[in-house]
Amino acid sequence: MPVVDPQWEARIAALWERAQSLPPDELVRAADALADELEPNDARALFERACARDTAGIESEVEKYYRAALASGQLDAYRSSRASIQLASTLRILGRLKESEQLLVAELDRHVEVGGQRALHDEARAALALTYVAEGRAVEAAGLALSALAPYLSRYNRSMAANAAE
Repeated sequence: MPVVDPQWEARIAALWERAQSLPPDELVRAADALADELEPNDARALFERACARDTAGIESEVEKYYRAALASGQLDAYRSSRASIQLASTLRILGRLKESEQLLVAELDRHVEVGGQRALHDEARAALALTYVAEGRAVEAAGLALSALAPYLSRYNRSMAANAAE
């Protein structure tokens, strides 16, 4: 794994805190400038380039960066999960639904643990539910979404989980 520079991580986090207030081209330029501080094939640099373009709506450029970051095997568990989910979302938007589904199912099967919990597990299930809707599988999508939601309800957890499983 590459050495983590806390100052670089703080600067990239600060960029994302203000991302919504930046024009898309400025966000991409700022992310690229930070990515340029790392080695060209650094997985974090590739990931951040992808995220900026994804947020900016430049779907045509996103896939190559996410795939390269994931293929490197150098992303931490959290960024790896984010890259898988975000790439799957891009594939869904591009109409490549089976690829989106396969990527999300693989992410869910990985059971990546971060801090005692699976990294972004519910987020992956939500993204898969969206892919199911796009595939015309609304009943499966609803079941998946309800199963993700059930543990967070103040009441009816068990009955909602049982209904979701049906």
